[in-house]
Amino acid sequence: MGILSDNQQKEPLHYGEVFSLWSYLSAAKGYDANYQTMYNHAGDRDLKRILEELVQGIKQESEEIEEVLKMNGVVLPPSPPERSIANSEDIPVGAKLNDPEISAAISMNVAQGLVACSQAIGQSTREDIAMLFGKFHMNKTQAGSKILRLNKEKGWLVVPPLHK
Repeated sequence: MGILSDNQQKEPLHYGEVFSLWSYLSAAKGYDANYQTMYNHAGDRDLKRILEELVQGIKQESEEIEEVLKMNGVVLPPSPPERSIANSEDIPVGAKLNDPEISAAISMNVAQGLVACSQAIGQSTREDIAMLFGKFHMNKTQAGSKILRLNKEKGWLVVPPLHK
């Protein structure tokens, strides 16, 4: 097997793995800032708790990816600044995201993350990279089920026309 038979961390990343790691990290950093902003707009306590969990998950995943990229000499994508905390009551109604909009946006983001993780798993030749994205996929699956449950409980789930 040549270069692919030794210690995983000593195997070179191929361009697809580098791009998957780098683009996933870049998107995660953007979602981190977006979720912090959405937190300021959210009024529902359960939604705020999910946003807090998503931000914590993003920070953990980002640290893991940054470690891999740094070990392989890849420059990290830029990070947006941390968002300050604001009171949702201070945001004018016409400028404020409402809770169902926030929930729909994070649902879509989680679904896109599942696809990105699946693609990264499929193209990886290093088992440690595939397993890393497998772990992220499981995290997203769990987050998605929490968001789905919340959407159902709050009446925020918009379903397409049902086929009989």
